[in-house]
Amino acid sequence: MQFTRYALVALALSLVALTSPARACDTPVAPCERGASSSLQIVGGGEVVVVVDPSEGAPVRRAAEALVADIERIGGSARLADSISAAENQPTIWIGEAGTAGALNDALRARGHGDTDFAGRWEAYRQIMLPLQRAEAPPVLAISGSDPRGVIYGVYDLSERMGVSPWHWWADVPTVQRENLFLTTGERSDAPQVRYRGFFINDEEPAFGNWAREQFGGINSAAYERVFDLLLRLKGNYIWPAMWGKSIAEDDPASLALAADMGVVLGTSHHEPLTRAHVEWERAKEAGTASGAWNYGDNGEVLRQFWRDGMERFVASGADGVVTIGMRGDGDEAMSEDTAIPLLEQVVADQRAIIAEATGAPAEETPQVWALYKEVQDYYDQGMEVPDDVTLLFADDNWGQIRRLPDPEAAPRKGGYGVYYHFDYVGVPRSYKWLDTIQNGKTWQQMDLAWQRGARDLWIVNVGDIKPTEAPLDFFLDMAWNPPAMTPEALGGWSEGWARQQFGDELGAEIGSILEEYARLAARRKPELVDAEALPSAEMSVAVREWQALEQRTTSVAKGLPQSHRAAFGQLVLHRVLAMNNLYRLHDAVARNRRQAAANSTGANAAAEDVERAFAFDAMLTDIYHGISGGKWNHMMSQTKFGYTSWDDPDTDIMPEVTRVGDDARPVAIIPPPRLGKVVPASEAATRSDHQALSWRLVPSLGRHGSALVSLPQGVPPTSATDAIVAEFAIEAVIAGAYRIEVALSPTLNTLGSEPMRIGVQVDDGPVEILTFDLEATGTEQDTPEKRAWAQAVIDNLVRLETVTSDLARGKHRLKLYRIDDNVVIDHVRYEPAPIAN
Repeated sequence: MQFTRYALVALALSLVALTSPARACDTPVAPCERGASSSLQIVGGGEVVVVVDPSEGAPVRRAAEALVADIERIGGSARLADSISAAENQPTIWIGEAGTAGALNDALRARGHGDTDFAGRWEAYRQIMLPLQRAEAPPVLAISGSDPRGVIYGVYDLSERMGVSPWHWWADVPTVQRENLFLTTGERSDAPQVRYRGFFINDEEPAFGNWAREQFGGINSAAYERVFDLLLRLKGNYIWPAMWGKSIAEDDPASLALAADMGVVLGTSHHEPLTRAHVEWERAKEAGTASGAWNYGDNGEVLRQFWRDGMERFVASGADGVVTIGMRGDGDEAMSEDTAIPLLEQVVADQRAIIAEATGAPAEETPQVWALYKEVQDYYDQGMEVPDDVTLLFADDNWGQIRRLPDPEAAPRKGGYGVYYHFDYVGVPRSYKWLDTIQNGKTWQQMDLAWQRGARDLWIVNVGDIKPTEAPLDFFLDMAWNPPAMTPEALGGWSEGWARQQFGDELGAEIGSILEEYARLAARRKPELVDAEALPSAEMSVAVREWQALEQRTTSVAKGLPQSHRAAFGQLVLHRVLAMNNLYRLHDAVARNRRQAAANSTGANAAAEDVERAFAFDAMLTDIYHGISGGKWNHMMSQTKFGYTSWDDPDTDIMPEVTRVGDDARPVAIIPPPRLGKVVPASEAATRSDHQALSWRLVPSLGRHGSALVSLPQGVPPTSATDAIVAEFAIEAVIAGAYRIEVALSPTLNTLGSEPMRIGVQVDDGPVEILTFDLEATGTEQDTPEKRAWAQAVIDNLVRLETVTSDLARGKHRLKLYRIDDNVVIDHVRYEPAPIAN
């Protein structure tokens, strides 16, 4: 029975030892299990003293406290001290901000490292071993930063490399205890490439909201302390807080002070200007401090006072922030039916006057962002300008396709550009909130394009409830730290490296492979879009077999896990695989029930029982997840996924209707007809290029077959067939005649404007035909052919372009695809004999 599957995993896991991530003892300041005379012993050599000068601010002191706790997590002992003299020849880590930690800076200058090393750098850090004490005393590790967050990242970088996962609390990833751990000599430094990097907690009901209310009494400062810690450990700095009926400032004013103490940069979402949460407008009207409509033309004076109060509150908190400017309608809606550019320009001018008044400084000294989300992009497209110091934040279509990026011909902006991206969404064609469905390769392709096109100042991703998008979020922020370092090769090894960090070397490779296969299967179609009619019966059968095979691999790994790693594995791997496999089995059973019932076959009754069992099994999986770690994650999997009848999710899961047949029915074997045609994945293409710089490259973790072809580098203007940037597929005509060719692409949008996207197609040495596609993503309803085409593309996560060849001789042929436009991603080709016309 299905009910035993999870029970076997939950109750019968064997206990084996896991090895830790490999220690590279030949790199600077590297954690290593063996030491030398120049090494600093962190574990096994006595108490470690973490020195922080009393002049350091709260963010640095908090980082020092976290480092003490992290050293103890790995089996060491540590304490805080306020001067190097308190160390008394003990193993010592000295941390501080360049320019404020006097004694530490003196010591660094004595070694030739002055404050000028950090001049003009943002959030940079340095870790360097200093032999400051007597010759027989151990060296001192100095961690300094160009600013408080630089220090924080220097500390958390060390913690992570010592074996404390950023997910140690958020996914219960255990820290392997050490008997001995040393740090090698030398120095290392780093700094982020994207200025603001973060995530948006959104669509947070029922899961995150109910979880936080049970665990912390609300989405309050206690909850945000955990959120902010995760953000910083992932080397992010920027957050849009939860906003479904919530205000980070009003619900718990201590949250703003906490952000200041931890060094977190606060913002508000695309439709919440001047630090005011959306819910605050209705609250202000109920309290009598505001009145009238959310309409600037009719109610500008009241709105200006509302915004002024918010800015003054934020300035008084001492928190760091990026202020959202502009205006949309009341809620996540358009401001008006028309593109009212003069009105919005006046709104921005008045808002900047309020910012200057509240801060007592010119508006350009306060970081600001204008989010070009949905219809707001029309203002940008039609020429609306905002001051040069404002960051222009482009958005995707809510499904992972960036809509606009900077014009390569545009002059540089002081405020630069950014991207608002989605891993979660509530809206058309259907909300997707339940499970992680993100392929890292898709994120890489779109964000690499953004980087190459100059969107380098702010990257933020909508992660819904944070869980269960742990790995995609980690990847997004890892890439944001240093986009050029995330090459296709680095992308290809990322999941394995991440799995090794969470689960150790012994099982890291297999778990990483499972995560890649999970993402490949889950990304094909959001689970909320899967039902009995979603796929042809033959394709559904294949999908069920693939999910079943992945479940078998996953449960096999689970049986080799130690007790200490069960909770983390359940959250990060096992639950999502079992839940998705079960969802496909349920909908496959519904389809079988309908086919068998239509044939008056007794097989309908067996299929109906399969549906009921799968529906009950889903509820049991949810209960088991909610019981992980003693109920720590209760409510986190409470998002509904069965019973959609529109874009919006139902209040509760609803089992699909099934039909039972009577005693007069007979068994009937119904064999699903196979889909005709031959599919050739992108990985089987041979590539060549006569262009000096461009070529098709296979990008891993992308597309239906696990890899797809992208012309790299991205961000390059259009080319022509004469440039001969070619991906060549071998095809075979099994009979002579015309053939239908389907070129399958990952969905993408023209980020320069409204022109269709192009790719060239050639069979053998025939003429090159230009195929086009145009996925118009504006609006909220599928009320035009263009919008319906976009909706179908995001539902299928595929764009299908078709052409019919002239007669082909029987035998082998060459199908060649030519790069024309940037941002075109080849998934596979499919071919079959063309139907004979009547």
